[in-house]
Amino acid sequence: MRVTKVIKQQMLALLEETYQDTTTALTYTTPFELLIAVILSAQCTDVRVNIITGRMFPKYNTPEKILELGQSGLEEQIRDCGLYHSKAKNIIATCTMLCEQYQGQVPDSIEELVKLPGVGRKTANVVVSQLFHIPAIAVDTHVFRVANRLQLAKGKTPLEVEKGLMKAIPRDKWSDAHHWLIWHGRKVCKARKPECTACCLGELCPSALLPDQQHQGIPD
Repeated sequence: MRVTKVIKQQMLALLEETYQDTTTALTYTTPFELLIAVILSAQCTDVRVNIITGRMFPKYNTPEKILELGQSGLEEQIRDCGLYHSKAKNIIATCTMLCEQYQGQVPDSIEELVKLPGVGRKTANVVVSQLFHIPAIAVDTHVFRVANRLQLAKGKTPLEVEKGLMKAIPRDKWSDAHHWLIWHGRKVCKARKPECTACCLGELCPSALLPDQQHQGIPD
């Protein structure tokens, strides 16, 4: 199936209808809390991150408090998170930069955010979109997979997919579409066993599997 501009528009309309009220699953109350939660979410589920931050943030939810905790103390707080050693090191370094260069505040531009240790383009896009309402598309593993399968944007790297989605989606819907694609990937278009027969995009998707192919899964 050739995915035309019209088909892409139809896909996006169905995704919006299905997931229009979705937002991040991460729990936070301040910009700094969201920044730390997103850093922790790399190769870790949002459910696990919320458990970790749920016990940490009541006591340690500012750059100053985390610096007082120190790297070893922070590692104890986030030990049940994947890559906790490197994440603790980056978070300590980020907190130091925030205190020394940004008066303890989270910067509001992608250019400044990516200067922080442990903050890549995906994290920066999430932060500016969620906190500062700047249109952005953060490409995580779900967005990358779904965008390629639907052929909304094809690419071998997250940046290639991000650029493709920016062309396919109206700018005023970038931030919302990011959530549509994430939730569709979590609920339906799963990595190993996509639920194609239950998918709202089944008739439009070029990668949709026939019922007798369901056990095989769609390769990423």
